[in-house]
Amino acid sequence: MGITFERRINYYETDRMGVVHHSNYIRFLEEARCYWLEELGMPFEELEKQGITIPVLGVNISYKYHVTFGDTILINLKMKEYNGVRMTVGYDVKDKATGMTVLTGETKHCFTNRELKPINLKKTNLDFYNKFLSTVEE
Repeated sequence: MGITFERRINYYETDRMGVVHHSNYIRFLEEARCYWLEELGMPFEELEKQGITIPVLGVNISYKYHVTFGDTILINLKMKEYNGVRMTVGYDVKDKATGMTVLTGETKHCFTNRELKPINLKKTNLDFYNKFLSTVEE
Protein backbone atom coordinates (compact mmCIF):
# COMPACT_ATOMS: atom_id res chain seq x y z
CA MET A 1 0.00 0.00 0.00
CA GLY A 2 1.68 3.18 -1.15
CA ILE A 3 0.74 6.61 0.15
CA THR A 4 1.17 10.20 -0.95
CA PHE A 5 2.33 12.89 1.44
CA GLU A 6 1.86 16.53 0.46
CA ARG A 7 4.25 19.22 1.67
CA ARG A 8 4.69 22.94 1.00
CA ILE A 9 8.24 24.31 0.78
CA ASN A 10 9.24 26.91 3.39
CA TYR A 11 11.56 29.84 2.69
CA TYR A 12 14.14 28.71 5.26
CA GLU A 13 14.55 25.40 3.39
CA THR A 14 16.01 27.13 0.34
CA ASP A 15 19.62 28.01 -0.35
CA ARG A 16 21.31 31.09 -1.73
CA MET A 17 20.14 30.16 -5.24
CA GLY A 18 16.52 30.10 -4.08
CA VAL A 19 16.05 26.35 -4.46
CA VAL A 20 15.51 23.73 -1.79
CA HIS A 21 18.85 22.72 -0.34
CA HIS A 22 19.57 19.08 -1.15
CA SER A 23 19.94 18.07 2.51
CA ASN A 24 16.34 19.03 3.27
CA TYR A 25 14.95 16.27 1.07
CA ILE A 26 16.11 13.67 3.58
CA ARG A 27 13.97 15.45 6.19
CA PHE A 28 11.02 15.50 3.79
CA LEU A 29 11.33 11.74 3.26
CA GLU A 30 11.33 11.22 7.03
CA GLU A 31 8.19 13.35 7.36
CA ALA A 32 6.56 11.16 4.70
CA ARG A 33 7.60 7.98 6.57
CA CYS A 34 6.14 9.33 9.82
CA TYR A 35 2.89 10.12 8.02
CA TRP A 36 2.89 6.63 6.47
CA LEU A 37 3.37 4.97 9.87
CA GLU A 38 0.48 7.00 11.31
CA GLU A 39 -1.72 5.96 8.38
CA LEU A 40 -0.82 2.32 9.08
CA GLY A 41 -1.86 2.74 12.73
CA MET A 42 1.73 2.51 13.93
CA PRO A 43 2.87 6.04 14.82
CA PHE A 44 6.49 6.31 15.96
CA GLU A 45 5.29 6.97 19.50
CA GLU A 46 3.52 3.59 19.57
CA LEU A 47 6.49 1.76 18.08
CA GLU A 48 8.76 3.32 20.69
CA LYS A 49 6.33 2.40 23.50
CA GLN A 50 6.68 -1.18 22.29
CA GLY A 51 10.49 -0.84 22.40
CA ILE A 52 10.91 -0.77 18.61
CA THR A 53 13.14 1.67 16.73
CA ILE A 54 13.71 1.92 12.97
CA PRO A 55 17.13 3.42 12.30
CA VAL A 56 18.16 4.45 8.80
CA LEU A 57 20.92 2.26 7.36
CA GLY A 58 21.29 4.06 4.06
CA VAL A 59 19.87 6.69 1.74
CA ASN A 60 20.09 6.71 -2.04
CA ILE A 61 18.67 9.74 -3.85
CA SER A 62 18.78 10.92 -7.45
CA TYR A 63 17.93 14.59 -7.82
CA LYS A 64 16.06 15.29 -11.06
CA TYR A 65 14.62 18.80 -10.79
CA HIS A 66 14.43 21.64 -8.27
CA VAL A 67 11.62 23.25 -6.31
CA THR A 68 11.55 26.63 -4.60
CA PHE A 69 9.82 28.51 -1.80
CA GLY A 70 6.04 28.20 -1.99
CA ASP A 71 6.05 25.11 -4.23
CA THR A 72 4.22 22.02 -3.07
CA ILE A 73 5.68 18.56 -3.46
CA LEU A 74 3.95 15.19 -3.47
CA ILE A 75 5.99 12.40 -1.94
CA ASN A 76 4.82 9.00 -3.14
CA LEU A 77 6.13 6.36 -0.78
CA LYS A 78 5.99 2.56 -1.07
CA MET A 79 7.51 -0.46 0.62
CA LYS A 80 9.93 -2.09 -1.81
CA GLU A 81 11.42 -4.84 0.34
CA TYR A 82 10.59 -6.23 3.77
CA ASN A 83 11.50 -9.33 5.74
CA GLY A 84 10.66 -8.43 9.34
CA VAL A 85 14.25 -7.45 10.16
CA ARG A 86 14.98 -4.97 7.36
CA MET A 87 12.96 -2.87 4.94
CA THR A 88 13.55 -0.69 1.91
CA VAL A 89 11.20 2.23 1.29
CA GLY A 90 11.00 3.81 -2.16
CA TYR A 91 10.15 7.42 -2.95
CA ASP A 92 9.02 9.34 -6.01
CA VAL A 93 8.80 13.08 -5.34
CA LYS A 94 6.94 15.31 -7.79
CA ASP A 95 6.20 19.02 -8.08
CA LYS A 96 2.44 19.21 -7.53
CA ALA A 97 1.93 22.09 -9.99
CA THR A 98 3.97 20.73 -12.90
CA GLY A 99 4.01 16.98 -12.27
CA MET A 100 7.76 16.99 -12.87
CA THR A 101 9.81 14.45 -10.95
CA VAL A 102 11.93 16.24 -8.35
CA LEU A 103 13.73 13.16 -7.06
CA THR A 104 13.60 9.41 -6.82
CA GLY A 105 15.21 7.42 -4.09
CA GLU A 106 15.06 4.91 -1.33
CA THR A 107 15.93 4.50 2.32
CA LYS A 108 17.04 1.27 3.96
CA HIS A 109 16.13 0.51 7.57
CA CYS A 110 16.32 -2.21 10.18
CA PHE A 111 14.19 -2.85 13.24
CA THR A 112 15.93 -2.74 16.61
CA ASN A 113 15.14 -2.81 20.30
CA ARG A 114 15.94 0.08 22.63
CA GLU A 115 19.54 -1.12 22.89
CA LEU A 116 19.81 -0.91 19.07
CA LYS A 117 20.08 -4.69 18.72
CA PRO A 118 18.38 -6.01 15.56
CA ILE A 119 15.03 -7.70 16.10
CA ASN A 120 12.65 -9.70 13.94
CA LEU A 121 9.16 -8.23 14.09
CA LYS A 122 7.66 -11.61 13.21
CA LYS A 123 8.98 -12.90 16.55
CA THR A 124 8.62 -9.76 18.69
CA ASN A 125 5.41 -8.11 17.44
CA LEU A 126 3.35 -10.13 14.96
CA ASP A 127 0.73 -7.37 14.62
CA PHE A 128 3.31 -4.81 13.47
CA TYR A 129 5.00 -7.45 11.29
CA ASN A 130 1.72 -8.12 9.48
CA LYS A 131 0.90 -4.41 9.07
CA PHE A 132 4.26 -3.82 7.38
CA LEU A 133 3.89 -7.00 5.32
CA SER A 134 0.54 -5.78 3.99
CA THR A 135 2.28 -2.75 2.44
CA VAL A 136 4.85 -4.60 0.31
CA GLU A 137 4.35 -3.78 -3.37
CA GLU A 138 5.15 -6.30 -6.07
